[in-house]
Amino acid sequence: MSSLSTTSFPAEAVPQAPEDALFGLMRAYKADESPSKVDLGIGAYRGDDAKPWVLPVVKKADEILRNDPNLNHEYLPIAGLASFTSKACELLLGPSSPAISEKRVTSVQTISGTGAVHLGALFLARFFKVNGANRTVYLSNPTWANHNQIFENVGIPVATYPYFDKKTKGLDIEGMKRALVDAPDHSIILLHACAHNPTGVDPTPEQWREIAEVMATKKHFPFFDTAYQGFASGDLDRDATAIRYFVEKGFELVIAQSFAKNFGLYGERAGCFHFLASPSPDAAGITTRVASQLAILQRSEISNPPIYGAKIASTVLNDKALFAEWQDNLRTMSGRIIDMRKALRSKLEELGTPGTWNHITDQIGMFSFTGLSEKQVLRLRDEFHVYMTKNGRISMAGLNTRNVDYFAKAVDKVVRAA
Repeated sequence: MSSLSTTSFPAEAVPQAPEDALFGLMRAYKADESPSKVDLGIGAYRGDDAKPWVLPVVKKADEILRNDPNLNHEYLPIAGLASFTSKACELLLGPSSPAISEKRVTSVQTISGTGAVHLGALFLARFFKVNGANRTVYLSNPTWANHNQIFENVGIPVATYPYFDKKTKGLDIEGMKRALVDAPDHSIILLHACAHNPTGVDPTPEQWREIAEVMATKKHFPFFDTAYQGFASGDLDRDATAIRYFVEKGFELVIAQSFAKNFGLYGERAGCFHFLASPSPDAAGITTRVASQLAILQRSEISNPPIYGAKIASTVLNDKALFAEWQDNLRTMSGRIIDMRKALRSKLEELGTPGTWNHITDQIGMFSFTGLSEKQVLRLRDEFHVYMTKNGRISMAGLNTRNVDYFAKAVDKVVRAA
């Protein structure tokens, strides 16, 4: 046998990786031929007809771009489309934020929110160390599964803090605060700005203040991940409350921002990463230095970001009439999700399903943590063709007026059987 036919990558060196659980779930759903099947897995908005919804304002922006005689497909700068990143920053901090006027913020366009988290993790792995070693990042338990992989891939140790209280199906605020107190000073704390994934449980404004107080005392570094601004409550400002509070308190922090959900630009991969310096005489200089290093990291990984999704978002964000229409589109999406929460809770309570179901309406955003066990989830899949993640998370966008009754009855049966 020729030496050239011998691989450098045998199974012991490159073992077969498991299939991504969420995309495996999507594949199984598509293969299911049952007319009653229900997809509650993937976190993408669907209308009441169970089909993807292209936002009307996005259609208008797309038409504007296609009719622009100056439209081209040239490279963007390394940091991305400035008319997009500047407005994205204003969306988070508010247009009159002192951080913007004092030039304490630098923004980089990324490959959606995933790319923003990765760029932030890469930056912290390179420049935020203690005694030459990477600092630990603390993630909520549970969190978006990809968070773990992103930080581990760049060599940042991962730990967790308590978040979801299984008894109340709400926030374990005391457990969270204890973990933040016990964490070494200057740890990285990843926080979901709103519509926590996967639980749908958000801290109250008072609880955010308590969290900020502990983090300030411990000198922890906040890393905000925001993927649902405007989609969670229908109010862009309300969904940015936590971030703005931390900025007001003078934290140095970073933010990963996605426009997949709130613009429906899932496949266009439009996102931003923002670094914000604390108020100080050298804040602008710090920001400039950080920007220079982010540009080097970005250049080595993707050179420059994709243009089309950013242009769609920029067109809307920079036009008052389109922006107002976008806000109306956001209220449509968040409103339908809220209606489905009310309908599901009402039907479960009407059926007398064992347990309490107020958490369905107490939670917010795309997802709900139902409290169903893995065994119950698998029975729902096998017997009722309902597809959801094993931890009991459901995408509320998968429910509609035609299947919510069927789903509620299926849940009732598996809960009673337990």
